[in-house]
Amino acid sequence: MADSYCVFDIETAPLSWDSFDEAQHEYLLRGTTTEEEQNKKKGEMALSPITAQVVCLGIIHFEKDESGDFVEKKRTSYLQDNSLAEGEFTSEDLPGGAKFVRCSEKTLLANFWKLLRQYPKLHLISFNGRTFDAPFLMLRSAILRVRPSRNLMEGTRFNYPLHTDLIDELCFYNGGQSGATRRYNFDFFTKAFGIKSPKAEGVDGSKVAEYFRDGKGKEIAEYCLRDVQATWELFLVWKEFLSLR
Repeated sequence: MADSYCVFDIETAPLSWDSFDEAQHEYLLRGTTTEEEQNKKKGEMALSPITAQVVCLGIIHFEKDESGDFVEKKRTSYLQDNSLAEGEFTSEDLPGGAKFVRCSEKTLLANFWKLLRQYPKLHLISFNGRTFDAPFLMLRSAILRVRPSRNLMEGTRFNYPLHTDLIDELCFYNGGQSGATRRYNFDFFTKAFGIKSPKAEGVDGSKVAEYFRDGKGKEIAEYCLRDVQATWELFLVWKEFLSLR
């Protein structure tokens, strides 16, 4: 496998409802009849790059040394702050040596593609990244007029280069709703393999939009990096015990 790895994860939140016109409002709420149904539809907006934004990107970059051990090169959580101009950022340290960077969404995306441009053979590691994070990053970048440096959707459903999506590997590319290859969520998989769940400290993806509105950016950044760390630990288990190719 590769000698350079990047574990990544994004957190998203819906765009402002007021940023859409009346025709879009009608389209987004079509088929709903109650306030509960409408709120559910609005919450689901966070899942699409057309109706949502990247509010946080967490990455950990590892390289192998001469002895074959993994050496951490970078651990950073980028939080969207659109009050900052394009290319502008602020940075502070988080516990454990991680960096917490505030920047615009456009700068956040540009920094991700800059990393992939700098390391063209960088092997990406994610959980459900092929289905969610990768297409979200690419489409969101295009909307903001940022050109990706790599096609994250290259390849086929069963064979895509320089990316290990652990949900595909753990479901043997045959994930379903039941049976031996059932697609469990990340929290369930981490607990099953004896890895501390990123949700253990009381934050999960469902709270990101609320935290973002309330200005709790650092809590989102720390949660996102816990996600990334748990993904790396799950990757190490998969690599040692299940990766037989």
